[in-house]
Amino acid sequence: MPLDPPAPKTRFDKSKLPSRHVTQGPNRAPHRSYYYAMGLSEEEIAQPFVGVATCWNEAAPCNIALSRQAQAVKLGVKAGAGTPREFTTITVTDGIAMGHAGMKSSLVSREVIADSVELTMRGHCYDALVGIAGCDKSLPGMMMAMVRLNVPAVFMYGGSILPGRFKGKDVTVQDVFEAVGAHSSGKMTDADLHELECVACPSAGSCGGQFTANTMACVSEAMGIALPGSAGAPAPYGSRDKYAEASGQTVMELLASGLRPRDIVTRESLENAARVVAASGGSTNTGLHLPAIAHEAGIDFDLHDVCAIFRSTPYIADLKPAGRYVARDLFEIGGVPVLMKALLDGGYLHGDCITVTGKTIAENLADVVLPSDQDIIYPTSAPLSPTGGVVGLKGSLAPQGGIVKVAGLKTQQFRGPARCFDSEEEAFHAVEARAYKEGEVLVIRYEGPRGGPGMREMLSTTAALYGQGMGDKVALITDGRFSGATRGFCIGHVGPEAAVGGPIGLLKDGDIIAIDAEKGTLDVELSQEELAARRQAWQPRRHDFQSGALWRFAQTVGDAEKGAVTHPGATAETHVYADI
Repeated sequence: MPLDPPAPKTRFDKSKLPSRHVTQGPNRAPHRSYYYAMGLSEEEIAQPFVGVATCWNEAAPCNIALSRQAQAVKLGVKAGAGTPREFTTITVTDGIAMGHAGMKSSLVSREVIADSVELTMRGHCYDALVGIAGCDKSLPGMMMAMVRLNVPAVFMYGGSILPGRFKGKDVTVQDVFEAVGAHSSGKMTDADLHELECVACPSAGSCGGQFTANTMACVSEAMGIALPGSAGAPAPYGSRDKYAEASGQTVMELLASGLRPRDIVTRESLENAARVVAASGGSTNTGLHLPAIAHEAGIDFDLHDVCAIFRSTPYIADLKPAGRYVARDLFEIGGVPVLMKALLDGGYLHGDCITVTGKTIAENLADVVLPSDQDIIYPTSAPLSPTGGVVGLKGSLAPQGGIVKVAGLKTQQFRGPARCFDSEEEAFHAVEARAYKEGEVLVIRYEGPRGGPGMREMLSTTAALYGQGMGDKVALITDGRFSGATRGFCIGHVGPEAAVGGPIGLLKDGDIIAIDAEKGTLDVELSQEELAARRQAWQPRRHDFQSGALWRFAQTVGDAEKGAVTHPGATAETHVYADI
């Protein structure tokens, strides 16, 4: 066999693709030998190489079906004259990491996922990417990698879990977390708690409410980097494999046309994504993830920009945790396109944004109709509330802002004395022991990106409060995060964080905190002189992670208001991977 056999005919010009660096010319004979070792033919080596990246693992039901879906993607890539190369990356599953030190790994995993996908693509010179993700941080991590690399790419969600049934009602893992609080206060028996935990999660798939995974799945369609309707089908459904195969075919069309993620992820498409989050009462975590995705494209779109969109968007989707329905219910009336069509008809979306279909948002939604015989999605003319389900706050306690999910709140004002805790564990133990009072503002600090490190979610604490019947009788603020399943007056992302001397780190028990979600304010009733005096006396704390991945994250991570990112982003680039 000659060292450099003539390449079989292909519809793609390999000489202009990254994979030419590992497949063309006599000096790449060693590289080609590896591909022959894996059973590839000359024709397959001459075709574009498409990375098929998943977060498959046996950590949780969120990811367990992703390997199956990857096989369907590969069929689509092959049908489009591409050569798929499957690889996996990590996931940290929040439901299992929740409530202990494991949660410090969660946000860090977003960066590791993005970095590991980038490195795999760079190291092997793949030409395009299909990314499949299931758990909370894996979705934004995969999207960040796509935008960073800027090769033709399609995202696909792995699908939601089916709802469980307990005492005649649909339940999710949120109900189990809240049941822990009910059990601790004597409102639930051991037997009922055990029955609930056994039935709450009956299938593969991500948490079924409009928590972070489903929220970011909606974002993928709203931004235009996923096929319309692909976010909807629950993980066990066979129709999800059809979307996977179509995603593989679509990425080959994008490779042919040259349409790339940064052509799709624009300021306007990010605004569309924020609209969908607000309208669906989605997760506060999108206040981190949308700025982080924007950062990869060199777009300045921070927490305050996101929250401005939230404030001007009606809340129209009756989804858990604030509402009644789960992701499967939304799928059964037409999925995310129905929600987007309601917003488009109301004038809330940029309909001219291009998508991976090669068509605009408006063109994709042209034949979609908001069904009249359902009460899951409401028209914008008759919303559940005129303001989005998530809003931003700013004030003397949060100069860099904070974020709160107001969907389902009975009142949007709260004023009370602070009760301060310097870790989530301290706060949870106090809640478990009922060592707090109605009307207090529980403050959990030193849990920010740097101070945690890792910016933990506080679902165990907030769910325990709800389980005790105190969810609407206290408020909670933190420089950490809240789960997408959190409900109640719970304000996260408060910045600057305590670890850098932010006002939240200067609070003392009894300080009066005033919250007004309608006005968007979060203040402590102290004079600037008193805050300045406390800042002079404040001393930084040393956390317990002085080596390893958490230490490295703490050294490089930025502020929450900018997405808690760990590198300079596209504005500092001298070249883009796709153009090597």
